[in-house]
Amino acid sequence: MSKRDYYEVLGVGKQASKEEIKKAYRKLSKKYHPDINKEADAADKFKEVKEAYEILSDDQKRAQYDQFGHVDPNQGFGGGGADFGGFGGFEDIFNTFFGGGGGRRRDPNAPRQGADLQYTMTLKFEDAVFGKETDIEIPREEECDTCDGSGAKPGTKPETCSHCHGTGQLNVEQNTPFGRIVNRRVCNHCNGTGKFIKDKCTTCSGKGKVKKRRSIHVKIPAGIDDGQQLRVTGQGEPGINGGPSGDLYIVFNVRGHDFFERDGDDIFCEMPITFAQSALGDEIEVPTLHGKVKLKVPAGTQTGTKFRLKGKGVPNVRGYGVGDQHIRVKVVTPTNLTEKQKQLLREFADISGQLPDEQTESFFDKVKKAIKGE
Repeated sequence: MSKRDYYEVLGVGKQASKEEIKKAYRKLSKKYHPDINKEADAADKFKEVKEAYEILSDDQKRAQYDQFGHVDPNQGFGGGGADFGGFGGFEDIFNTFFGGGGGRRRDPNAPRQGADLQYTMTLKFEDAVFGKETDIEIPREEECDTCDGSGAKPGTKPETCSHCHGTGQLNVEQNTPFGRIVNRRVCNHCNGTGKFIKDKCTTCSGKGKVKKRRSIHVKIPAGIDDGQQLRVTGQGEPGINGGPSGDLYIVFNVRGHDFFERDGDDIFCEMPITFAQSALGDEIEVPTLHGKVKLKVPAGTQTGTKFRLKGKGVPNVRGYGVGDQHIRVKVVTPTNLTEKQKQLLREFADISGQLPDEQTESFFDKVKKAIKGE
């Protein structure tokens, strides 16, 4: 919302004397003082009156107001050259029109954090579950040993840029309808460094940094899952102008397992049992990530029946306990029966009135591998 004219606020004319302005202010400030006037807008009106008096009671401020109104003459509305660098406001507008890109300019010589790096690591199923420690090698920029990071040939040193005099910035003057504007830009001769390297280091070509492979020891927490990442602080690219190094993010790719499947912190598997075991019941040995355990299968157990082994799953990566293992049993119909076995099944079928279906697919190979730890 635009401000009201200060003379209008005090209720005086533009030719009013200082005594008249002071008298009007005393009257209105008393009228709208928040301690006296309890109306909702009294405080705002009191501030408006006070602001008007502060301008009109000062001869210099009043003269500027009479010439420019509410516009600050130091923001470019005048014939003089105003330097807007680093103060925001109109700088943002003029930079947009004249190629600056808008926003405050960052000091090119100020310390800046180095770039982050990403590394993809493939883990075996068990290593993701229980965690491990390992060393990895990552390529990243390091300070050049030949020139100690200066970029200059040994025995020489960078010189101060003669164009920006070491500031890293150039003042570009432009005439606009608003006056002469001074716009600060990064020096294109030294790329904002404020330095010029006459004799460049032959190892790094004047960059001060070279690509190296660095070995890092990494501790992978137990329970890490596929697609999750681990942040290693300070192991990214080195900082600029003495700033801190970036971070390294390790993204994990976890291989699958022949027998187990994982969902979060829980483990799932399918356990084959024989027709006799499902009908008569049995105690079977079940492989888990934590070793073999005994599982009691009740008589009459059907295919698809699920059992839970509490605490035999995956440790939570944040330390919130351990998941469970869920077992789904599947009754496997035997193949290659002997004549005697077939005769017994026929007799059973005659007694029960049903003939069992034949299935050829077997899961015993997977079970044997799991039990042996292959």
